[in-house]
Amino acid sequence: MDDEPIRIPVTDVFDLHTVPAREVKPVVENYLEEAHRMGFRALRIIHGRGIGVQREMVRSILAKTPFVASFSDAPAEAGGWGATIITLRG
Repeated sequence: MDDEPIRIPVTDVFDLHTVPAREVKPVVENYLEEAHRMGFRALRIIHGRGIGVQREMVRSILAKTPFVASFSDAPAEAGGWGATIITLRG
């Protein structure tokens, strides 16, 4: 078994549907750090609608991240409450 981390290209949209639940927190934290380092200012994390567990997990991470300026539900055409729009500080 290969223990090398999987490199995921960082873009302004990150879909959590392929991330195992137990890995969501570290993966989202790493994604935010890398996106910030790369200079992104606006991001969208797709967590799905479900019962809201991943949405709350993502938002608790965002609330504790100093370089996150704001976050909210995505517009309906971009996923509605199944996705979160994030604005990063410069």
